[in-house]
Amino acid sequence: MSGSITDVDGIEVGQHQRLETGWATGTTVVRCLAGATGGVDSRGGAPGTRETDLLAPQNLVQRVHAVCLSGGSAYGLAPADGVMRWLGEHGHGLPVGTQPHMVVPIVPAAVLFDLPRSDWGNRPGAEFGYRACAAAGDRVEQGTVGAGTGATTDGLKGGIGTASTRTASGYTVGALVAVNAAGRAVDAATGRPYGIDPGAEGDYGITIPNRPAELVALPNPLNTTIGVVATDASLDKAAAHRLAMSGQDGLARAVRPAHSMFDGDTVFAMATGTEAPIADPRVRDELGTAAAEVFTSAMVHGLLAATGLDGVPAYRDVWPEAFG
Repeated sequence: MSGSITDVDGIEVGQHQRLETGWATGTTVVRCLAGATGGVDSRGGAPGTRETDLLAPQNLVQRVHAVCLSGGSAYGLAPADGVMRWLGEHGHGLPVGTQPHMVVPIVPAAVLFDLPRSDWGNRPGAEFGYRACAAAGDRVEQGTVGAGTGATTDGLKGGIGTASTRTASGYTVGALVAVNAAGRAVDAATGRPYGIDPGAEGDYGITIPNRPAELVALPNPLNTTIGVVATDASLDKAAAHRLAMSGQDGLARAVRPAHSMFDGDTVFAMATGTEAPIADPRVRDELGTAAAEVFTSAMVHGLLAATGLDGVPAYRDVWPEAFG
């Protein structure tokens, strides 16, 4: 496996961003053209979302065709319109008529707060979502790209990260995260990212610096970490919701504090399997454990891959020796 959410059968990722004078924001789309059973879990005091009520287990629609993650705060919900337009033009969506093109694409979305990184008025619009969806494929670039372009943590640059694993039952679980937390992702006294357990540094290709550094808190602590957990297992909507909840556990392992009043931490779940939903609670619990682990790993990858921006240093700027 490549260590990416696209290791999950049917999942593709596309990204579009503007990173130039006056711009530092973007959009990431996690796409499943055949549809995936959807779930969501939103925590913290400042969420910005679209189509999350639709994902409740008691509601009608079962499968989503993409999830749109974007910068721009509430303005950043507009890229989902572009995602819908691309999917509709290509005939992907919920059939609602007698002709193949009569579909309604189901595109839940969540946004993060990155407005201070761009000039006022420069934020993602529908074209960002259209281009990101059109660019979707198997390769996932990490760091200062897509929805992670203007992302930050407390004192450091954040970014897009991804990871995947295989469970004992043979299912693939992957995650993609835009790390933009009000909390801190690194122990400033040692340089150890909170999401890396002692002895696991080699899994991320770094050496823990074991030296202190001063991390200056950033102004405008309106943040929000957003992401997707995906699996090739077949789940009903209630089980997909539980999978999203497990992703939040992974988030809390990588950031301190998590789910604050200044975050709107939102995790979506996408289950691409098409056979009968898994009923065995032990297998579903195994999937949840894996979801938490890959979400944590994806957050660490996003932190380590990020590059500095407009006076916001990246981890690699503060502890360059970690990369050997």
